[in-house]
Amino acid sequence: MPRSALSKQLSLGLRAGDWVVVRSQNEILATLGPDCRLDGLQFQPEMFELCGRRLRVAKTAHKTCDTSIHNTGGRRLHDTVHLEGGRCDGGQHEGCQADCVFFWKEAWLRRAEGSSPEVPQRAGAPTPDDVMQARHAPGSDPADPVWVCQTTSIYEASEPLPWWDTRQYVCDVRGGNHSALHMARLLLMSGYRKIVHLGVGYRFWVGLYNRLQRWRGGKPYPEIHGQVQKGTATPAESLDLQPGEWVVVRSPKEIAATITPDGFNRGMRYDPEMLKYCDERYQVQSRVTKLIHEKTGKMTTMKTPCIRLENVYCRAELTESRLGCPRASSTYFREIWLRRAEPPAGAGSKQA
Repeated sequence: MPRSALSKQLSLGLRAGDWVVVRSQNEILATLGPDCRLDGLQFQPEMFELCGRRLRVAKTAHKTCDTSIHNTGGRRLHDTVHLEGGRCDGGQHEGCQADCVFFWKEAWLRRAEGSSPEVPQRAGAPTPDDVMQARHAPGSDPADPVWVCQTTSIYEASEPLPWWDTRQYVCDVRGGNHSALHMARLLLMSGYRKIVHLGVGYRFWVGLYNRLQRWRGGKPYPEIHGQVQKGTATPAESLDLQPGEWVVVRSPKEIAATITPDGFNRGMRYDPEMLKYCDERYQVQSRVTKLIHEKTGKMTTMKTPCIRLENVYCRAELTESRLGCPRASSTYFREIWLRRAEPPAGAGSKQA
């Protein structure tokens, strides 16, 4: 989606760490088209609660990823950021528990210090009721609606961004998303993985990596091969984990015994980006039982609940098509991938 003249006019050139104030409801409405979008990006009613709040920019959202709608990989956006604490609670989307991070057009924000361009007022701007109506796709059945949110519409609000476009990595550093050293490490690891998967000397390169990691006290080469044969039911385990409990993410070897060669356990994929959390202890954030399906917009109720852990999300460190993606999508765990653990010394429980 190309930048509109309004987005260019209200661009703030924000970087990670900058402080902003979310504009008023009327100012934001004045930026939206009849579909309650700006540059294709949906404004959700849950975001109204943050109007007038002073928040810090977590990441510049100059890029994102499409791994579920059309599976096109990296996507480019313009004049967009993520804010600290700005995640969707699903309150106006039938209690969806995806915990998605909000995308904020810079036109919806003003700098906390200094001047910012004023939003031009116009007649016929959408109303708060229009924003509520835009949660449902036109013509969908009110009894079983097709939901619309930023996650279901992100493909339409972005444009292709191939992994080999090096300008994105420069933007990652200039925008404050990553330090130059961290970005260099991600790119070096991506190059190493390409060498490993050339098919020549696979065991040598993986072994070399693992020897170096043992010397450094780091984790082994980030790869997992599911052991459950296709056509065989994957195992399940119910721990009845509750928010506030502590768990350890099982080792790659243990998890491999529960997933297919494609990485799935009962319809849920164990993504390689999750390997960095193996053998580490975390607190349970919530049980997840229903999510909006990104591609269909339908509310999906899980046959087997999954678990979301505190401060555990996709960090886009391995997958080249979304390397360095700032989206911080929630990561979901089957209970069989976890085991209960004692809380760390001095840590309290926050039972819900």
